[in-house]
Amino acid sequence: MSVVRMAAVAAPFDRDLEGDFDRIAELIATARAQGVHLLALPEACLGGYLAHLDGGADEPPALRADGPEVARLAALAGDLVVCAGYCEADGDRRYNSVVCVHDGRVLGNHRKVHQPLRENASYDSGDSFAAFDTPVGRIGLLICYDKAFPESARALALDGAEIIVVVSAWPGSRTNAPADLADDRWTRRFDLFDRARALENQVVWVSANQSGNFGSMRFVCSAKIVDPGGDVLATTGTAAGMAVAEVDVTAALTAARRAMGHLRDRRPEAYLSTEPALA
Repeated sequence: MSVVRMAAVAAPFDRDLEGDFDRIAELIATARAQGVHLLALPEACLGGYLAHLDGGADEPPALRADGPEVARLAALAGDLVVCAGYCEADGDRRYNSVVCVHDGRVLGNHRKVHQPLRENASYDSGDSFAAFDTPVGRIGLLICYDKAFPESARALALDGAEIIVVVSAWPGSRTNAPADLADDRWTRRFDLFDRARALENQVVWVSANQSGNFGSMRFVCSAKIVDPGGDVLATTGTAAGMAVAEVDVTAALTAARRAMGHLRDRRPEAYLSTEPALA
């Protein structure tokens, strides 16, 4: 499928798993009614995020990737490709993960690699990035803070990702927070990362985020679709909602990469082969 109608959601989710599923069902129904093929839901939309990042926060319910809750999500997705965040259980380990489902089955799963502040008190860290094929094209998955590291998106682009879906529970400033989220420095940084990562890798970028408040967190919303030139095609702004855009993915990537192909023109031999120690 070359022409893909895609949507990114900004919505609130919490510990009420049944309530979360009700909201997800409504969002999928809305997306389907608008002809959407690819839907990105926020980080931790199954069971909510952490109430704070100081360590020792109440944790979301831990769900297995092959468990009944993910199977329920996959059944709800039906003919859509749906990406959704959850707390993944793997034995005694817990991961902040995002799963991609379609037509009753799991297509891909990513465990968050980069952990801000004390998130590591609640989750183990993933250790890899890999793209995978879907009915809407080759997709790569990231979670929130992963996008602050250019290597994350670059690894996915080099693995052939045409569309990168990043799901977030990205909050506003913890200190000196303005009344208006549009003026918040962390809203600005969220938006800058989205546009920069799309442009530097010349990929379609689909960014979902939580909205509202949870514990001490106040989320910046700002769900959006960004084209391979770094231009925002649709956004919710600093409000809950669904950003929808239709993209001819093959044509958009071809046009962006025709003259200045950022992946093609790389010079890996000139880059540092080992990283310097940082204080």
